[in-house]
Amino acid sequence: METVEHQLDDGRILSIETGRIAKQAAGTALVRLGDTIVLAAVTFAPTEEERDFFPLSVDYREKQYAAGKIPGGFFKREGRPSEKEILSARLTDRPLRPLFPEGFTDEVSVMIQVLSSDQENDADMLGIIGASAALSLSEIPFNYPVGAVRVGRIGGTYKAFPLFSDMENSDINISMAGTAEYINMVEGGAQEISEKEMVDALAFGHEVIKKVVALIDELKLRVGKPKLEVAIPEIDPDIETTVTELALEKIKSANRIKDKLDRADAVERIVTETLEELAEKFPEKENSIKAVIARLEKEDLRSMILKEGVRSDGRGYEEIRDISIEIGVLPRTHGSAIFTRGQTQALAVTTLGTKIDEQKIDDLFGESFKSFMLHYNFPSFSVGEVRPSRGPGRREIGHGALAERALEPIIPAEDRFPYTIRIVSDIMESNGSSSMATVCGGSLSLMDAGVPIKAPVAGIAMGLVKEGENIAILTDILGVEDHLGDMDFKVAGTYDGITAFQMDIKISGLTLEIMEKALEQARKARFTILDNIKEAIPAPRPELSQYAPRIITIKIPISKIGDVIGPGGKMIRSIVEKTGAKVDIEDDGTVLIASVDQLAGETARDMVLALVEEPEVGKEYTGIVRRTAAFGAFVEILPNTDGLLHISEIDHSRINKVEDVLNVGDQVKVKVLSIDPDGKIRLSRKALLAGAGRENHSSRNHRSGGRR
Repeated sequence: METVEHQLDDGRILSIETGRIAKQAAGTALVRLGDTIVLAAVTFAPTEEERDFFPLSVDYREKQYAAGKIPGGFFKREGRPSEKEILSARLTDRPLRPLFPEGFTDEVSVMIQVLSSDQENDADMLGIIGASAALSLSEIPFNYPVGAVRVGRIGGTYKAFPLFSDMENSDINISMAGTAEYINMVEGGAQEISEKEMVDALAFGHEVIKKVVALIDELKLRVGKPKLEVAIPEIDPDIETTVTELALEKIKSANRIKDKLDRADAVERIVTETLEELAEKFPEKENSIKAVIARLEKEDLRSMILKEGVRSDGRGYEEIRDISIEIGVLPRTHGSAIFTRGQTQALAVTTLGTKIDEQKIDDLFGESFKSFMLHYNFPSFSVGEVRPSRGPGRREIGHGALAERALEPIIPAEDRFPYTIRIVSDIMESNGSSSMATVCGGSLSLMDAGVPIKAPVAGIAMGLVKEGENIAILTDILGVEDHLGDMDFKVAGTYDGITAFQMDIKISGLTLEIMEKALEQARKARFTILDNIKEAIPAPRPELSQYAPRIITIKIPISKIGDVIGPGGKMIRSIVEKTGAKVDIEDDGTVLIASVDQLAGETARDMVLALVEEPEVGKEYTGIVRRTAAFGAFVEILPNTDGLLHISEIDHSRINKVEDVLNVGDQVKVKVLSIDPDGKIRLSRKALLAGAGRENHSSRNHRSGGRR
């Protein structure tokens, strides 16, 4: 067993251990920070099969026992991965995948399990570190160890691996990974920070990453296994020459077709025609022929960008595609918008709900609720494909989480706007950066719904083509530029700053200088898109949709919550049945009443207030006689609140029996004379009566010494 350790600035120890458990895997690592422990195990399956892809699978799972919990549900065991687990797996896959050598196509499995959780140190960054360490220690060819860190900023000070309690006060949440030389993965959100602040945070995080990589290198020197040699498959030079002569000029023409589908059809036609023409000359060499055509396509596109300064659709490096915006396109939804940028189109719809509609989350960290959700859907027709729809995949969950993170900072606080908000983005057409189109469409649909957001948010995707020192940073990348380029760097934010970002690259990494330039270019593009949004809808609509619920918020004493609910929920059910409004009561006495019909909501509010109203001395009430006795009547002046109307206070004239004037069930107007310390209430009817009796009483007062 071998262990290496690094002490963080706050005294916590980050350790990596290997050789104690899971020794039949190709490589394992136990990573610990505080009492959070993560196991990463990697295995691989050698193959002689010729593949044109690298089958890497990454799974991240949180064991419920890690936090001393038993899973819920009928089976009482972990089931399908949660959204958090899927996002953590994606975070791990992205920095690892580019660092395997070209030509290595053996199947590789990375399995990460959270074995212990102290509820303060997050495990996702530890999972990346563990996977990198396990791969580095194994015989699997893996070029460079990767380190990872989460960066927060509390009170202006950057902090590595912040605690969950720290993040409550942090205005930055950056997950990043990289090698000792470069950063190769960034994802996170922020409270409208500047580009400089983001670069500073990345620089701080990269220093921590270098120390983590040094730990893995030290462990690798002690117990690392010799790496397998990777033989890069060679293509017959005769095939290279022949295919190049047949297809190069055609590929150059196809690469300059602006329409996505027309371009794809042209490339497919070139492949088909070339295979048919060379079928007899090079039998059973279909994969080699396709590989040459793919290389020609990539090399020509990159050369066109770097040497000619022109992209496949004719734009310059910093030019944004044409933008079209439509607001309020669906009449019965609460808010809707279609955002189109080039051949990428998102239909975004906002729905407003009540407290009852919040999403309940039960994970390692206990039960919590979400009142803002964004769901992203990518149907196959958006790219002209045929495939079955089987629910959201990892990509859809990841894109939705990114867009949700971008919009969350501008959502109004619950005490100001007590609605549950759900945005759904259905991608109608896609040719690059549909997640950023979702951010723009989401902002527009929120404003169309009348949600008083802080400011609109826009997003843009930046690309990169890099050959040695020759670099082109591309604004608003196309799908083909993402596929054949080196970077997909998404940045979203307001006029005031960045709210979310995500970077994936296909090369070993980027310098801070390149990232700084990309961020500045993204800022200019973001402002252009925000100008378009502002022109389409300058501010949120002043009124909610007529189909959206109206929410009335009132506060009642905590001691009165039981009175409103009633025995077995009798009272609250009665209010809901009589008015049709939804009524939700929180533990602090906040009552949320929601109804599309404003009058129904107000009626429900009045019924709740009546249930919690306290009697006041001197106040008049219309009550109901609930019981009579020889000495008076008991009148219910408020729900579940009775007072005694003494027989002497029923009328100015003397009466012999209560029943001569009042009977059970009668309505009677009374005034509260007094409330005893023990809560007994004295009422009077005669204090509200006018007539002969009162006049005679007044005359007697005058005769006994009153003045005129």
